[in-house]
Amino acid sequence: MFIKKKLYIIASVFFLCFTTVSAFAEITVELTKAPNVPNPLNRNGGKTVILNLEAKEFVGDIADGKKYNFWSFGGSVPGPMARVRVGDTVQFHLSNPKSNTQPHNIDIHAVNGPGGGAAVNTVAPGESKVFSFKTLNPGLYIYHCAAGAIVDHISNGMYGLFLVEPAGGLSKVDKEFYVFQSEFFTDGDNGVTGFDINKGLAEHPDHVVFNGRVGALMGDNVLKAKVGENIRIYFGNIGPNGVSSFHIIGEIFDKVYQEGALGGAVNRNVQTTLVPSAGATIVEFKIDAPGTYTLVDHSIFRVAKGAIGQLVAEGSQNPTVFRVGK
Repeated sequence: MFIKKKLYIIASVFFLCFTTVSAFAEITVELTKAPNVPNPLNRNGGKTVILNLEAKEFVGDIADGKKYNFWSFGGSVPGPMARVRVGDTVQFHLSNPKSNTQPHNIDIHAVNGPGGGAAVNTVAPGESKVFSFKTLNPGLYIYHCAAGAIVDHISNGMYGLFLVEPAGGLSKVDKEFYVFQSEFFTDGDNGVTGFDINKGLAEHPDHVVFNGRVGALMGDNVLKAKVGENIRIYFGNIGPNGVSSFHIIGEIFDKVYQEGALGGAVNRNVQTTLVPSAGATIVEFKIDAPGTYTLVDHSIFRVAKGAIGQLVAEGSQNPTVFRVGK
């Protein structure tokens, strides 16, 4: 009886240890489509996390009445946002379904290694590959496809944001949003359009948009907040050519984490911030009065090409800050 009981205890301890190790070894990274942001991480760094991403080619809307032959990560433009912690080891899985026509890969600007990973993960249609990297530097990073001529993969929609939280995480805010600016160079106005290399070389985009299409942050899709809330926007710009002059009409950024660096320079009381091609920034501000606040690239002619969105804030008037009349 004693031997059987001892064996039972040993077996139970082994099972518990195995399941615990398995649970810690397979933390799956949450991925969210813009304008949504993954939840803040309530854990320390130094974990092994699994990130699964699929290349997907699809036809979708680029503007009202206009279709485009997008290449993407995860079936959305921009691709989904990922959130990890500094010190994590990311096991990255990239797949390319047989239904696609092109080879694809991924260059993650958070990676310290050849090609940001792109040198070892090019996948032909029907293939999958895995590579691992450690997150050494906190910050907000761009990822994009770097396969082939690179310009067509980026211009067709293959990019997104990758957040590496600092140790201890970020300060608490009431709402977080994911906004991404990009240019499109289309080869026609009828039917399903695609990428025009000559317009790209001339740096004359037909569309400059937030979150993948004209009007993605307008109408029924505006960002929503309440008076008194502290807002954080994770903003990326892929270009592929233009530098963004990101501004919110009627707001002043309380904090700007310059070039997406966490632990670097933080500017305060900023009206407009520059975001380079293949760069990012983090801005924070408090909503002081109700109303509609307009997001723009203040290289203002780009608004006519689609670089406009809105944040609508509800709540009580705040006449000490803003009032109509005397």
